[in-house]
Amino acid sequence: MEGTCPFVEDSFSRFSSQSNIYGLCAAGGRDLLAATLKGKVICFKYQDLRQKIRPVAKEVQFTYIPVDAEIVSIDAFHKSPPKRGLVVGITFIKDSGDKASHFLNIYCDYEPGSEYNLDSIAQSCLNLELQFTPFQLYHAEVQCGGGIETVFLLSGHDQRIHLYKENASLHQFEEQPVESLFPELQDLPSNVLWMDVVSVPGSSRRITAFGCQSGCVGVALVDQERHEVLQSWRVQQDGPISTVLLFTLQEQNQTAPGSGEPPFNLLVTSTMEMAVVYRDVLSRGLRSQALLPDSELHDSVLCALVTDLDFDGEPEVLLGTYGQELLCYKFLFPEERGRGLEEPGGRFELVWRRSFQSPLLSINYVDLTCDGLCELAVISLKGLHVLQHSLTHTADVVLQRLRQKVALLQEEERKKEGEEKTEEEGGGKREEEGDKEREEKEEGEREEERQ
Repeated sequence: MEGTCPFVEDSFSRFSSQSNIYGLCAAGGRDLLAATLKGKVICFKYQDLRQKIRPVAKEVQFTYIPVDAEIVSIDAFHKSPPKRGLVVGITFIKDSGDKASHFLNIYCDYEPGSEYNLDSIAQSCLNLELQFTPFQLYHAEVQCGGGIETVFLLSGHDQRIHLYKENASLHQFEEQPVESLFPELQDLPSNVLWMDVVSVPGSSRRITAFGCQSGCVGVALVDQERHEVLQSWRVQQDGPISTVLLFTLQEQNQTAPGSGEPPFNLLVTSTMEMAVVYRDVLSRGLRSQALLPDSELHDSVLCALVTDLDFDGEPEVLLGTYGQELLCYKFLFPEERGRGLEEPGGRFELVWRRSFQSPLLSINYVDLTCDGLCELAVISLKGLHVLQHSLTHTADVVLQRLRQKVALLQEEERKKEGEEKTEEEGGGKREEEGDKEREEKEEGEREEERQ
């Protein structure tokens, strides 16, 4: 049954020009970067002003972005330890009249003390001219040289994925052949619009998923140490793929047969079709579908997010549509367990929706206020909406968890008291038996003396 949205809007920042589906990223623990098509990058954060936490949106002056540039995509990441620093990547198009030029700017400050200062980082630019129209800019961790490295992956209209890796000795990023670290991303069938990469816990393997402009969806299981594709699957859908996201379900992990790794599911959203989740892709490939009902009724699905919104340990699926609707789905497991891998049970159900005044382009879930509760950031055609959890609903959840914890502690205390009582009764019984044995022994000794 469809319920009410548990979020309330806390702030709205209007943009001077619209953004796009690649225009939002988190920069550090409590900052958001939003890029607009007219070359402006807005940093959104909460600050302590006059003893109150207030939202602040200010433009960051990133160098080497012309005033007439059109920003296509933005991404940011923290370098993998032991390296330090924040890295920001921005792709843009500069129209020179007769010919458009494409660029990737990578910002990173190597000065000690400035590695995480966004204003300093914005002045330290590596400008790379591209020979293709850029699409999604994405970062992923890879195992190389006995350690972990974070790299940029950039999809383009040339049906290729381009890899940019840091050269620490030269203090700059360089393009390297993608097949050297991502063999699964070569020989692509079409332009990739969205990709997602997840490492398999407790192993050297990773799963890579991509969705193409032609409607092709691909998934690959890769051995990172040998840079070898172990398995791969593809399926053809109708219309361009707007998002692919890999995720696991906690309860699914507990009920699935032990294979040593969690079952990964793949969310696929299309601009023309109903959104779908492919269940347990490593075991079933792209054969087992779970549809997201009514997801096709609100124009194209442009953005998606999978995260736990109701604090129950299970992720929900959020879809943002061009039809100005934010849809939230939850997976309902079947009452009966043990259906086996061949017949997965359960279904996705629409649990709430929220309407906006303009189409939705991008979603993120970040703890902007550092209070332990994440905020839901939604970019629409008009600007950035920041939604916060309803404190009434959150307080009810906290009280419920506390009652459960108290009841659990009381139950453990009762069990402990019962064990101690049983032990005491057992000790008293053993003492009585010991006294009886001593009396019988003494009686036997007296009987021997009389004889």
